[in-house]
Amino acid sequence: MTPKEKIDSLRDQINRHNHSYYVENAPTIGDREFDMLLKELEELEKQHPEFDDPLSPTHRVGSDLTEGFEQVRHLYPMLSLSNTYSVEEVDAWAGRVRAAMPGEHVCIVGELKFDGTGISLIYEHGRLVRAVTRGDGEQGDDVTANVKTIRSIPLQLHGTGWPERLEIRGEIVMPWASFERLNAERAFNEEPLFANPRNAAAGTVKLLNPREVARRGLDAYLYYLPGGQELPYDTHYDNMMAARSWGFKVSSAMTRLDTLEQIDEYINHWDTARRELPVATDGLVFKVDSLRQQLNMGFTAKSPRWAVAYKFAAERACTRLRFVSFDVGRMGIITPVANLEPVLLSGTTVKRASMHNEDIMRSLDIHEGDMLYVEKGGEIIPKIVGVDAEARQPGTEAVRFVSHCPACGTPLVRVEGEAAWMCPNKWGCMPQIAGRIEHFVSRRAMNIDGIGRETVMTMLQTRMVADYGDLYSLTPDRFNGISGFGPGITRRILDGVAASLQVPFDRVVYALSIPGVGETTAKKIARAVHDMDTLMTLPAEQLEAIEDVGPRIAADIVAFFAQPANRLCIDKLRQAGVSMAMPEQDASALSDRLAGKSIVISGVFSRHSRDEYKAIIENNGGKNVSSISKKTDYVLAGENMGPAKLEKARQLGIPIIDENEFLAMIGAE
Repeated sequence: MTPKEKIDSLRDQINRHNHSYYVENAPTIGDREFDMLLKELEELEKQHPEFDDPLSPTHRVGSDLTEGFEQVRHLYPMLSLSNTYSVEEVDAWAGRVRAAMPGEHVCIVGELKFDGTGISLIYEHGRLVRAVTRGDGEQGDDVTANVKTIRSIPLQLHGTGWPERLEIRGEIVMPWASFERLNAERAFNEEPLFANPRNAAAGTVKLLNPREVARRGLDAYLYYLPGGQELPYDTHYDNMMAARSWGFKVSSAMTRLDTLEQIDEYINHWDTARRELPVATDGLVFKVDSLRQQLNMGFTAKSPRWAVAYKFAAERACTRLRFVSFDVGRMGIITPVANLEPVLLSGTTVKRASMHNEDIMRSLDIHEGDMLYVEKGGEIIPKIVGVDAEARQPGTEAVRFVSHCPACGTPLVRVEGEAAWMCPNKWGCMPQIAGRIEHFVSRRAMNIDGIGRETVMTMLQTRMVADYGDLYSLTPDRFNGISGFGPGITRRILDGVAASLQVPFDRVVYALSIPGVGETTAKKIARAVHDMDTLMTLPAEQLEAIEDVGPRIAADIVAFFAQPANRLCIDKLRQAGVSMAMPEQDASALSDRLAGKSIVISGVFSRHSRDEYKAIIENNGGKNVSSISKKTDYVLAGENMGPAKLEKARQLGIPIIDENEFLAMIGAE
C-alpha cells in the first residue's frame, strides 16, 4: 500500500469512527485504538505534506451536530484534550510544563474526567440564556430547552461576583441509577439498549421532547471557565470554587497538586475510588492552575498545552465462549465475533466482542468453550485480549475461520494485501445488500430518515426493494399490510426519499458504496469529473490523475461500474431524478485565482456561511487549512475571530482579510 493509499484508508476509518461516536452515539472502537489511528495518520501527514487535506480528521474535532437544532458558534473553540495512558506519561507532561516555566512554581489541578457529553452554558445578568453542545468544536447545537430540565444546572445564579456575561463548560452525565432504570424500561418495551451512560446522555440531550429529557434524570458537573472573561481570580481552582458558590455543581474531587508524588497518589486513589461514584468516569484531567501560565503555554491546533487527560486502564473480566459467529459487512468483509456468556464489565453487560479478522483470531488460539479475557477499549468497545489456557477442557478443537460466506454460502476470497476475507457475491448476499442500503440512506449520504437496519431487512425480506435504487419506486400502497409500517413511518420514509432528490452529486457518489471512496474522495471525484456518465466511463489511468485516487481505488471504481447490477441501480436513480451531475454554477465557478494559496477561515460571516466559503476557496484553486503557520497565505476573518489565531497571524505577518476583500480578490463583486 502506497503512503497516499494508507493516508486515505486511515482518514476514511477515522471519519467513520467519528461519525459512529458523535452522530450515531454508537462507538465502534475504543478511545486508545482511535488515538493510535489518529497518531499514525498525523505522522504520515507530517512525512508527506504533499497529501495535506483541510478536510482531514487531523485538522478538526469530531462532530455531534444534529439536524433539528439551531447551530450556534462558540465564542471560544471547545477543544479536545491530549490523552495519556500511564502515570509515566502524565509525569512527563508535568515535566514539560515545568520546563516551560523555568524558575516559577507550577501548581496542577486534578479533576475527574466525567463520561458524558460536553456542554457550554451562557449566562447573562445571572440568568441562563443558552446551552450549546460541543459540536465540531467551532459550533454546536442549541439545546437550551433540554438543558433547562436538568435540575443540577442553575437557571439563575446564586450569590454575587459573577460576570454580567458568563460562559462555563462541563459535562452532562446520566447517573448509573438513571441509566439502569432507562435500560430496564427499554428492555421491557423491546427497544435497543444504550451501550453505556455516555451514549444515553448524548442521545437524551438531543431529544426533541424536553418532557422526555426531564424524565430521564440527567445530571451535570461543571469544570471550566474559558479565559477572556472577567473572572474574579487568576487561578482555575479559585474560579471554580467561586462557580460552586454561584450554584454550579463542581466535583469535590477537584484538588490542587504541587508535586509529582501528589499527582501519582491522585491517580492511584481514583483508579479504585471511581468505582464508588454515582456516575461514570473514564479518566482524570490535569490542568495548570495559573491562568497567566495557561496563556503562556498556549494551544496546539486541537488541544491546550496546559492540560492533559489521563485514561484509566481498561477493566478486564473472564468469561466463557459460547460460540463464534461471522458477520458480513456491506463491502463483503467477514468479521469473526466471539459470543460470550454475559459478563458485567465497566458497568455494562458484555455478550459479544469482535475479533476483527482471521489473523487476530488465529493469534488468540481460541478453542471451543474457552475461558476468555475481555477488556473494554476506552471502557466502551469490548475486545478479546487473551485466553485462560489452564482452564481449557481437554480435547476441545480450535475455532477455525470460515471458508464460505455464512449468509449465502459463496466461497470467500482473500483481499489482496490485507488480512481480510471477503464474500464476492455482491448482489446475492443479503447482509451486503442491506449494508449498502443502510449506507445509502445515512445522514452524510442521501439522508433518508426513518430507515434503520430492521426496516431495511423487512423491505428486503418482503421484496419491497432489491437495492437502494428501488427506494425511489416505493408508493404508499407498497407498505400496506406489512408489519411495522404505520401511516406515520410510511410518510416519513416517502418524504425522506423525495427530499433526497436535492442531495448534491458528490454525496450521491459517496452513497453508492464504491470500495475505497469515502466522503472526501467522493467530493474530489465529483468536482473533477462533473457528472455520472463521465465517471462511469473514465479509464483507470485518468481516474488516478484525480487527487486522492490512487491505482487501487481507480481499479475499484472501474470494477464497480463494470458490474451490470451496479449500472442498473444507477439507472433507477437517474430515472427517479437523483442528481447525476454537479450544478452548472459549481462547474462554472472553478478558477485558479487562489491556486497554491493556503487560507485559514475564522469567525462568523454575514454574506456566506463558513462551509460556503470553504467551497469557494476550493472552487478557485485554494486550499483550506485549519491552523495558522508560516505556510498560511491569508486569514479570512469574520466576527468573533478567536484571539489566539488573531495574535498568531499578526506575529507571523500573515495578511488578515475580511469577506468583502476576499470576494473582491476572486472577482465576485
